[in-house]
Amino acid sequence: MRVFVTGATGFIGSAIVRELITAGHKVLGLARSEAAAASLAAAGADVHRGSLEDLETLRSGAAAAEGVIHTAFIHDFSKFKDNCETDRHAVEALGAALVGSDRPLIVTSGTGLLTPGRLAIEENVAASGSTSIPRVASEEAAASVAARGVRVSVVRLPPSVHGAADHGFVPALIDIARRNGVSAFVNEGANRWPAVHRLDAAHLYRLVLEKGSAGARYHGVAEEGVTMRAIAEAIGAGLGVPVRSLTEDEAGAHFDWMAHFVALDNPSSSALTREALGWSPKESGLLTDMKRSGYFQ
Repeated sequence: MRVFVTGATGFIGSAIVRELITAGHKVLGLARSEAAAASLAAAGADVHRGSLEDLETLRSGAAAAEGVIHTAFIHDFSKFKDNCETDRHAVEALGAALVGSDRPLIVTSGTGLLTPGRLAIEENVAASGSTSIPRVASEEAAASVAARGVRVSVVRLPPSVHGAADHGFVPALIDIARRNGVSAFVNEGANRWPAVHRLDAAHLYRLVLEKGSAGARYHGVAEEGVTMRAIAEAIGAGLGVPVRSLTEDEAGAHFDWMAHFVALDNPSSSALTREALGWSPKESGLLTDMKRSGYFQ
């Protein structure tokens, strides 16, 4: 199958590209720079020049493929709401190119947009139109193109997708601890982040492409919930700095833009995903991976 992949040179997308090519698929990867294009060509993928904001290049890339995997997202949290709306438009553009066909579109979302404090499952639906959780825009867009007959499914990723070269939330926490000389958690640190290794996540995307059902939601979750205290303790050990609890009032100054995410209690299950697709994560867990994959270099 010829697959158009957005975010094809990103942390997760590049792993998906390798997974697809190894399995015999052909990849058309979106690239916005010469460096990205060279990286894709070196990986054995064809290059489609464009960007997430250029909707015409998204439509033409999707039109030239037999399936689409959308992982691109602008990770600038100072403009998070705007970037979520950019993603909405991107999903709508990709879907528009697939109307009237049976070609699959896989949209990326997150477990963090579901109700906190209780185990999130695939059948849970994000609150539509939520102003407090702008990331729901991606799933709203998926529902919109599904209503037009597009064979769309959603992969929800956890707050931590980890592995070598991770530049997500855990490295951000490490940087904060390094700057402040202390690794912290909020209150008892009992709130939980689900997690998955990037290679296990990449394998899931391929399974969804090959065997996924239209309208389904899948959870790329290997660990249902690692406590924030355990993550903070691993960071403290890795950096050789003390670990302590902060009050909610203290957390804002210490964590800055990360404060909301650090307080998130997002236990999530992937039982239905595993049953439907035969997905079985095999890579190391988050705390083990933090010791092995260069997080403290």
